[in-house]
Amino acid sequence: MTNRMIAQFGYWLGLVCVAITLVMRGSNALGFWMPRYVIPGVAIWYMSFFKGALLFLLVGIAASNYELLNTRRQ
Repeated sequence: MTNRMIAQFGYWLGLVCVAITLVMRGSNALGFWMPRYVIPGVAIWYMSFFKGALLFLLVGIAASNYELLNTRRQ
């Protein structure tokens, strides 16, 4: 896998996680789908997708910067 593909996959997975987070948080604000207990690692909660989005977007940024640095050196 090249760095360009990693950057693209990281970007799109990050956007998907952001969209899921916004839908979950919006429905939560309207009173839908409110779990009684949120235990980290057990319940699927919007913070899991939020942290995943941060991770994927940072991986995408790092991979694209690495690819840009390597193309400038050559």
